[in-house]
Amino acid sequence: MMLWGTLLGMALVTYALRASFLVLPPGVQTPPLLRRALRYVPAAVLTAIWAPELLLAGDAIAVSLTNERLLAGAVAIAVAWRWRLTFVTIIAGLLALHLFSWLIR
Repeated sequence: MMLWGTLLGMALVTYALRASFLVLPPGVQTPPLLRRALRYVPAAVLTAIWAPELLLAGDAIAVSLTNERLLAGAVAIAVAWRWRLTFVTIIAGLLALHLFSWLIR
């Protein structure tokens, strides 16, 4: 029962935070500092998702040439930086992951 209460509480807090920006009266402006800070939220969230996947092998940090996920991530980052196309980045990252997995193992 405590688990369901925790999940419901987290859902309500998430909903309230997201809805608060939609239900503000028309005359209310968010402060410029908050607007500037909110621009970095997507990059911070995405980094929090992919960085552990690339840098951790089990419970240890694996920064070496034998970490195929890290190598494939570097390829994907380079492709994203060069072409800025999401689909091309995904395909390049997946192909690099399979290639490095095949080469390293």
